Amino acid sequence: MTVQSPLPPMGSGEFFLTEGGTETEIMYRHGFELPEFSMLPLLDNPRAVSAMRDVISKQLDVAAEFGLSFLLTGFDYRASPDWGAKLGYSASSLADANIAAIELLREISKGYEGEIPNLLIGGILGPRGDAYSLNQEITAESAEDYHAVQLETLRRADVEFVSALTFNNIAESVGALRAAERIGLPLSVSLTLDSSCRLKSGPTLAEAIVEIDAQAGEAAPEFYIVNCSHPLEYEPALENGDWIKRLRGVRPNASKMEKLALCKLHHIEDGDPAELASQLFSLAERFPHMDIFGGCCGTGHRHLREIAKALVRH
Repeated sequence: MTVQSPLPPMGSGEFFLTEGGTETEIMYRHGFELPEFSMLPLLDNPRAVSAMRDVISKQLDVAAEFGLSFLLTGFDYRASPDWGAKLGYSASSLADANIAAIELLREISKGYEGEIPNLLIGGILGPRGDAYSLNQEITAESAEDYHAVQLETLRRADVEFVSALTFNNIAESVGALRAAERIGLPLSVSLTLDSSCRLKSGPTLAEAIVEIDAQAGEAAPEFYIVNCSHPLEYEPALENGDWIKRLRGVRPNASKMEKLALCKLHHIEDGDPAELASQLFSLAERFPHMDIFGGCCGTGHRHLREIAKALVRH
């Protein structure tokens, strides 16, 4: 990893929260449709922007209350070229929307200056294809060219970090990392596991992390995260080995239901926030180097509050 990260070293004792499942909150609690599961079109809707402020502010309130740091992303999961084209954006209007999404996060965060120890603003790289598909046609070379477009925009937006979320194959991860190193942005990779406790493309979590590191070389990420997976899906994957020290935290789904089944419900499944927090507390106890915890689909400020309470007891 040659790009300087703004985060302290693992195991420093500083815990970071992330936001929860912003898209599911906006859809199912606030009633807004997300075309292609994208938040970008809502930036032109004042009512939606107000709801987005509310969702993020309630989560930042948790960090401020418990004195925890925060890695804030949230609105640009589908701000890459293929998804932008499906949404009707030109290349320039897509870049403008992505920058506006970052600026909204920055504006919301201003109200927490001095209240949150370390509040960092970042961008999101979502996968080129659907996170639940195999995406076998993607090569490291094509992924580098593809993700470089959004990464260039995020550099213009002056983000402090970038998170690649719900990636499920090795080649796309390697390509995105190479692009990030060339452009000069610190990129972490968040992998998602399915009910087989593996990546959709087949490898175990351990195999994927070891192979991405090997193929990416100097472009390897500072750390990995697991997201969009419930503890039932990722816990069996946490095998012993040196690779586990590359995994810095988790952003789990709230529900134990399988992902594709969740997508067909058309309502939020928020599980048991206290139980989820207990599971993350156990993870932090077993692996003291892990210090990034948040949420994904179905989670919100109630889940973050329980997680924060658990971490403060740590």
